[in-house]
Amino acid sequence: MNYTLHQLQVFLKIVETKSITKAANELYLTQPAVSIQLKNFQDQFDIALTEVLGKQLYVTDFGKEIAGMAERIIQEVEAINYKTQTYKGILSGRLKLAIVSTGKYIMPYFLTGFIKHNPAVDLTMDVTNKAMVISSLENNEIDFALVSLLPDKLQVEQEILLENHLYLVGNKEEKFSSKPYKRSIFDSLPMIYREAGSGTRSVMENFLEKSKITVKKKMELTSNEAVKQAVIAGLGYSIMPLIGIHGELVNDSLQIIPVEGLPARSTWRLIWLKNKKLSPTAWAFLEYIRKNKIEILHDNFGWVEEFNKE
Repeated sequence: MNYTLHQLQVFLKIVETKSITKAANELYLTQPAVSIQLKNFQDQFDIALTEVLGKQLYVTDFGKEIAGMAERIIQEVEAINYKTQTYKGILSGRLKLAIVSTGKYIMPYFLTGFIKHNPAVDLTMDVTNKAMVISSLENNEIDFALVSLLPDKLQVEQEILLENHLYLVGNKEEKFSSKPYKRSIFDSLPMIYREAGSGTRSVMENFLEKSKITVKKKMELTSNEAVKQAVIAGLGYSIMPLIGIHGELVNDSLQIIPVEGLPARSTWRLIWLKNKKLSPTAWAFLEYIRKNKIEILHDNFGWVEEFNKE
């Protein structure tokens, strides 16, 4: 057999995506190029790695076995590269993060300086819903997770990053007073919710329940961006994190409606499994955050505190 590392990488991506087209897109290759690599790899085995039924590609049991071994081979090759960099005095390795969708407004600012000073570090960051983030953490698939609410059943360590403030938000079609409204204002507002399980949804529902407020639920959407666009379009109102609507407040496409008891609060925090043995790369990142957090907050999130003083 004479398969190449590139063939292993292509095959793993096909197994992951279960599609030649999707694999080609993610690898920035043409579809014919991926098909050729798969054929060349398959030609070295007497047993089928994949099969196509209808228009769907399936990975055979044998193919799954080969994929598992291919993944271990690639990990060993990466380890060789990282070890070589380490002997040169260069921090290297893979930093794996999973963050909830609203966290995309925060996490890049804590990563930029670290990656810039450590270009040999490979970053993997999955931006997804809270359930998937917690699942990745529980299965020890990542180094750190970024969440606004701590998981109920996991023992974790944490590093506090930033306080999260949530306000009632609407578009600019209707004029509202700058004086805080009674909580009864919710009686007349159609509300847009995040999906069940999201941190934003939990904070919103906690505020409504504690305030004994019953609202008219207009719709439920699966991302902060979707909720934001729905509010801008005039489909309803929502309680949203300030961190995710700064641009829309500045360009005057959204407004905050002051209400007694708001903003609701939670805390953005970086968490990792208790007793987890962090890699040198993960430890270096954690130390970087601890050393530079105040400066990062001042340079990139000073507007949050200024806004909350208004």
